[in-house]
Amino acid sequence: MVVKPTWRDYQSDPDDIVIELDPGMAFGTGTHPTTALCIEMMETYFRDGDTFLDLGTGSGILMIAAARLGAKMVCGVDKDDIAVDIARKNLMLNKIAPKMFSVYTGNLVEGIEKKYDFVAANIITHVILDLLDDIRRVIREKSVFVCSGILEENKNLVVTKMKNLGFEILDSKTRDQWVAICGRFKAAVSGLKA
Repeated sequence: MVVKPTWRDYQSDPDDIVIELDPGMAFGTGTHPTTALCIEMMETYFRDGDTFLDLGTGSGILMIAAARLGAKMVCGVDKDDIAVDIARKNLMLNKIAPKMFSVYTGNLVEGIEKKYDFVAANIITHVILDLLDDIRRVIREKSVFVCSGILEENKNLVVTKMKNLGFEILDSKTRDQWVAICGRFKAAVSGLKA
């Protein structure tokens, strides 16, 4: 997967999945280690036909990546109206059909009524820890959750909480002191209801 800023030329190879992006004032250029780690996890664990939710979508880069990986439907939420507008424009720039995505202003999982196959949150540690308290509202058994924006020193806090909530940790990666963690929700194993 290659992230190409709109102002740069790029000659793609046949196997490249190119995301064209103008981040404007929103987070998510593809160069920050947390974004790159999320995309790497998605390339490994995302399944064709999954539904995708991006909490704190910023520029919409992870939504675009999910669509390029074969998502059936992508949804993004951000508390910043400017980020929501930028994400919508970037989705259109990448020719993602409007009927295939929704992006709106909101606070994490508040107001989300659907459950998703794959959920991503590239935010910061304390917000992820708070989010985990409500994550079951948007996931089902066997849903995959990828989170990043976590400093290496906080990794165990997030891993422990995820395990306590019924996640099987599939993977974690570290780059430049930033960590991404990928887990699959195992409601039946943990006895928790999804």
